[in-house]
Amino acid sequence: MLPAGQVRRPEKELALRARYRKERFMMILVGLGTGLAFLVLFLVIAYALAQGAGALNLDFFLKDMRPPGETGGGLRQAIVGTLIVDGLGLLIALPFGLAAGILLAEYPDHPVNPFLRLLSDTLNGMPAILFGLLAFVLLVKPMGGFSGLSGSFALGFLMIPILARSTEGVLSLVPKEIREAGLALGLPRWRVILSLVLPTARAGLITGVLLAFARAAGEAAPLLFTAFGSPLLELNPLKPMDTLPLRLFAFAISPYDDWHRQAWAAGLVLFGLITLTSLLARWASRRI
Repeated sequence: MLPAGQVRRPEKELALRARYRKERFMMILVGLGTGLAFLVLFLVIAYALAQGAGALNLDFFLKDMRPPGETGGGLRQAIVGTLIVDGLGLLIALPFGLAAGILLAEYPDHPVNPFLRLLSDTLNGMPAILFGLLAFVLLVKPMGGFSGLSGSFALGFLMIPILARSTEGVLSLVPKEIREAGLALGLPRWRVILSLVLPTARAGLITGVLLAFARAAGEAAPLLFTAFGSPLLELNPLKPMDTLPLRLFAFAISPYDDWHRQAWAAGLVLFGLITLTSLLARWASRRI
């Protein structure tokens, strides 16, 4: 009969080899899944480039759309409208989203938090078109017409739960010793949050803000009932305004080939805007 140590060693080696085999198998699965995801993304971008690259020229950025049946023109009114509507939406959502996230992270025992967390999770899972219907009831009907401002409110409703959850997640990563140091100096809790916690988490907060902006920038459904769209450049947010997702949808269902090409080009510009925003978010998370 062999000593106990000589019997157990082969068993340990077999168990270790089995673990290595499982790890290699899982790595292969992860690699295949990642490659498949990149392949789909590459095919989508390649097809969009093939269909819409021909419409991307200087006129596309400097001129407004042409009437139906006429070729040429651009989507200046939609590009400018996207920046205005999305920018106003972010300004509307920012204070509410940050405040909700701070309440969830810094005052975990507050009686409002369970309801606030449930509401935030529910809003995160709601279809975007419902935010448009909500803005239609609250703003479009009382104001008596469509406007870029009502579109901004619809996108703001969409951004608020994203900002709240991202802010809560980022603030929960701040070491508690920072808060304890501020409280030990006699600072009130609100001053500790403003002077110590938020500056420490600023990179993550900026990342959450940019990601919320990127998420809302690609939505067309909330704008169908609110901003409505305009064929001309409009800078007054109290009037109907055009946006890239809205114009992309309108052009995609039109019978004109030139508008189809411009719809693909609008998709490429929108993709570039969202990619740029995501890259800025990554840069901010590393440098700030």
